[in-house]
Amino acid sequence: MNITFADKKLERLANDDSRLVKKYGKLRAGKIKARLTQLRFATTLEDVRHLPGNYHELTGTRKGQWACDLDQPYRLVFTPHENPIPANADGQFIWIEITGVEVIGIFNYHKA
Repeated sequence: MNITFADKKLERLANDDSRLVKKYGKLRAGKIKARLTQLRFATTLEDVRHLPGNYHELTGTRKGQWACDLDQPYRLVFTPHENPIPANADGQFIWIEITGVEVIGIFNYHKA
């Protein structure tokens, strides 16, 4: 799967192991690398749907975004490259038609 990043700073961080560890610690950095590797080796988003990491669609103000677990409560958050996002007649997103994602952040979106 094609992976891009929301900005150059995030891309540099995600591709530099020592920066990842310095910013997020060894555990979270390892989870970030694992999730990005899963995404890179996938052909479509459907390929990661049932892998460790709990890949899931977000709702509410984050509808159209996906996340996967890192260390609680942090998530890797991304959006599909496809615009519009493929959906069926009921409005459900079609994961198998998503072939690229843009990583928009690594954060805890549950904070008030």
